[in-house]
Amino acid sequence: QVQLVESGGGSVQAGGSLRLSCVVSGSDFSFITMGWYRQAPGKERELVASIIRGGARNYGAAVRGRATVSKDDTKKTIDLEMSNLQREDTGVYFCHARPNLGVAGSWGQGIQVTVSS
Repeated sequence: QVQLVESGGGSVQAGGSLRLSCVVSGSDFSFITMGWYRQAPGKERELVASIIRGGARNYGAAVRGRATVSKDDTKKTIDLEMSNLQREDTGVYFCHARPNLGVAGSWGQGIQVTVSS
């Protein structure tokens, strides 16, 4: 069973940076997509950043230019770095990994990020 565990969240001042990490276990780390989503209070879950098999990156419009997603095949981690954080970046951030098309994939439990001014 695939398990994803996020770390690195917390409170950040506006304009600051953060780095989130997701450790993946129970898998050979071969996913068609893997990455990060977030959900703000009262809003739907949205894409932050993902890595597609083959290496292409996909970023949500709200974070494009401020976010970098990366993976480490040896450590089996998926990392997200974000800069120039704004209050609108506040939310619960979820790690996600999908093994193949048509499969829902697995989610982490989520980690809170709060940006204050």
